[in-house]
Amino acid sequence: MKAHDGRTLAVDERGEPDGSPVFLLHGTPGSRLGPFPRASVLYRLGIKLISYDRPGYGLSDRRRGRTVADAAADVEAIADALRIDSFAVIGRSGGAPHALACAGLLPERTTRAAALVPLAPREAEGLDWFNGMTPSNVSEYKAAESGHAAMTELLSPAVERIRADPTRLVPAFDEDLPENDRHVMADFGIRSMLADNFAEALRNSAAGWIDDALAFSTPWGFEPADISVPTFLWHGDEDVFSPVDHCRWLGEQIPGARVVIQEGAAHFGALRVMPDVLSWLSAA
Repeated sequence: MKAHDGRTLAVDERGEPDGSPVFLLHGTPGSRLGPFPRASVLYRLGIKLISYDRPGYGLSDRRRGRTVADAAADVEAIADALRIDSFAVIGRSGGAPHALACAGLLPERTTRAAALVPLAPREAEGLDWFNGMTPSNVSEYKAAESGHAAMTELLSPAVERIRADPTRLVPAFDEDLPENDRHVMADFGIRSMLADNFAEALRNSAAGWIDDALAFSTPWGFEPADISVPTFLWHGDEDVFSPVDHCRWLGEQIPGARVVIQEGAAHFGALRVMPDVLSWLSAA
């Protein structure tokens, strides 16, 4: 499909063809390939799940200098092409801020929004942004503060290794991983899905990953406090990739947001709660 400015956007549709439309905004790095619930779950919920590669990932054209807010225009372009008037949005991890962008900037078309294990804006007042974050993520976002060249130098060599073996990016047995995440990653199906997802995301370059990190480290282009559609926030209190205080901060900013902090859960616990959240989204 084409964005409003002519860029190519790679789009995937799954589930019930005539079901309630829900856009899934993938993580960082990530692609239109998921991870998401099995087709049988989507059919049972009556959901048409739409995902796409953010610019620079997979088969979507890059958009240098993109902001988090720019995702809303791409989602709108896809909805227009599919003749969908209104839809719900869900984003996990790096996709969560982009889902919130749709809620904030497309209130007349977004029925409900969900953000699972979200990051808060880099300039979030009163939030110690790096507190509780794993060193690898701290290094990544510190490099992003220095700009595009620093991010390219950091990620490009790693991406070449990951493209040769995508399982390198699947944190299946990392001893620093919270116990709950190790339990989730023990599922071979989840590990396989993540590996396929990463392989597709990085099939051409590190561009999407670089541009995501830069977008998270600069102003988003909208204010969470301006979100007016029903919004659900979920986080595990042991998350070391996007610490739980980010979710708490967003919950204080977004009017009427429903916030669930699950004790003992961590980052990849979001994969297990996704079917329940999709059910809430489709109820609109």
